[in-house]
Amino acid sequence: MKTKLKKYSLLLILFIMSTALADAKVKLPKVLADHMVIQRNQPITIWGWADKGEQITVEFNGEKATTKAKKNGEWQVELPAMKHGGPYTLTVKGEGDPVILNDILIGDVWICSGQSNMEMPIDGWGTVDNAAKEIKNADHPNIRLLTVEQDRSFSPKENIKKGEWKVCTPENIPSFSAAGYFFGRKINKELDVPIGLISTNWGGTYIQAWTSWDAISKDPEYKDLDPVEYEKQLKKWEENRVAYLKAIEDDPGLKERWFAPETNTQGWEKIKMPRQFEQSVIGNVDGIVWYRYDFDINEDPTNQKAVLSLGAIDDYDKTYVNGKLVGDQGGWNTTRFYELPKGLLKKGKNTIIIRMYDTGGGGGTTASPEEFYLSLDGEKLSLVGDWQFKATVTTAMYDVKDSGPNSFPSQLYNAMIAPLLNLHITGAIWYQGEANTYEAYHYRTMFPAMIRNWREKWGHEFPFIWAQLANYMAAKPQPDNSEWAELREAQHMALSLPKTGEAVLIDVGLANDIHPTNKQDVGLRLALSALKVAYNKDIVYSGPTYESMEVKGNEVVLSFSNTGSGLTTKDKYGYVRGFAIAGNDKQFHWAKARIEGDKVIVYSDEVSDPKAVRYAWADNPDDANLYNKEGLPASPFRTDSWKGLTEH
Repeated sequence: MKTKLKKYSLLLILFIMSTALADAKVKLPKVLADHMVIQRNQPITIWGWADKGEQITVEFNGEKATTKAKKNGEWQVELPAMKHGGPYTLTVKGEGDPVILNDILIGDVWICSGQSNMEMPIDGWGTVDNAAKEIKNADHPNIRLLTVEQDRSFSPKENIKKGEWKVCTPENIPSFSAAGYFFGRKINKELDVPIGLISTNWGGTYIQAWTSWDAISKDPEYKDLDPVEYEKQLKKWEENRVAYLKAIEDDPGLKERWFAPETNTQGWEKIKMPRQFEQSVIGNVDGIVWYRYDFDINEDPTNQKAVLSLGAIDDYDKTYVNGKLVGDQGGWNTTRFYELPKGLLKKGKNTIIIRMYDTGGGGGTTASPEEFYLSLDGEKLSLVGDWQFKATVTTAMYDVKDSGPNSFPSQLYNAMIAPLLNLHITGAIWYQGEANTYEAYHYRTMFPAMIRNWREKWGHEFPFIWAQLANYMAAKPQPDNSEWAELREAQHMALSLPKTGEAVLIDVGLANDIHPTNKQDVGLRLALSALKVAYNKDIVYSGPTYESMEVKGNEVVLSFSNTGSGLTTKDKYGYVRGFAIAGNDKQFHWAKARIEGDKVIVYSDEVSDPKAVRYAWADNPDDANLYNKEGLPASPFRTDSWKGLTEH
């Protein structure tokens, strides 16, 4: 009996093993999948994993290649370059069942990368202009879409975390990169070839996160960092973060009713308000801070209309007046106006208490002194002055360090770029820089270094096109220095690299939203640059670009390239705006300007001996209006090299 049982057991094991072998499949990376686009006119690389020594055969569009898996299971074959077309089927055969990919097109593949303005979908956490119409009309079977799921790593990965190629349809387009889609739509229309768009983005991220470690570690700022040691520390910081988030939920300020006027404020500290956390003794932390302000009202306010204005609060607030909750909002750039119920305020002492919760980045109130007041029947009582504050839960209290994608360089390159390197591509479009404005001068070297880095890793000098930062924030009444202008300058300087292009966007931004909703012009202008740089089309692809200056008396004559059919202004009266001029004192004054042929003449009655001119040199140069007749805006520039805000 025991002999029979052993015999049956052995047969069962052999059956299970043979079944497993029969079902075994070679594995392909997630970027090789149904509906994908394979790059035309370049050798085709197909790769994956299998058992050591397993023979692999790849068949595609009448071509076949065979190889054996290496000791580590990796395999790779190369097929000859092919013209655009499709759909085709790709078959990969190993010792088990074959892997078959269907509906594959051959065309042009573009990487669409950067931070949130490239990530911003047509309709999702952001919504573009005319979104419903754009979605309805997004029926383009020869455009294919792949969104790489956000992921990070301290070493290069072989595979993306998640991603699925999809056909461009009204059902699939809403969540895809709007800038990427409008770019690809224009390229597809002009060339009539299949277009594959790979959206690999992460909002709020630094350029350092997108550069490989072997490249960024050469930067003096990062040469002493050790990714291995940092990864070890990360585990402890993550434990601290869990405890911190639990404490946020259990905020003792709420449990102990700190919003009540009778709360004992012994131990609370003084603070000048309004202030961001980072501009005060609170410092660069995230978390919860409570603020209190006691003030007197001399007349009876019972029947007066009362409105509390606190400006914008980053990110969430609960606001109490005399113990009653009067406001509860989120939104780092949302202005708080709270109308108070009649009878809540009283003659004599009153109390305002604000619980501010910052989830990340800057925190506190960004209100100007003029925005910080209590209005009683239209008469404003300023709230500027000494308040009290006490923090209940902050990252400093729990020793929480930033463990996100910006905490250490190269994490996004490793997880969201490195797995794509075997894919042959036409080029890349890039929309990033908002997160690096504080170090714009450093961006002068980091940006071209990243472009060279990607080209080296992909193995060829592919076209690289970027979106220059759009106009943003409140326009200033007088010429001034600007971190955003310096970042645009750093981007523009990268045009010295071969096969690069730039989309100027100083006329599509929004003063109160860092995410322009007009992504159509973003995609269009990126596409125009690509049609010139990548496809050698004879088109006007750029707005006027500063070339040189000549001083004639009290006037400066500016010369431009990329003037197209001629210089023009969008002002209906013909006024050219956005220029400032300075003499030896380096004090800039708004300038008058006129167009004469392909020149712009600039002068100011306040500057008799001009030395420098600047154009659109501001966070938000909302009045800059120099264009060529093809409708493309002039790029911001300065003729001086005087030290700016970010040069240290």
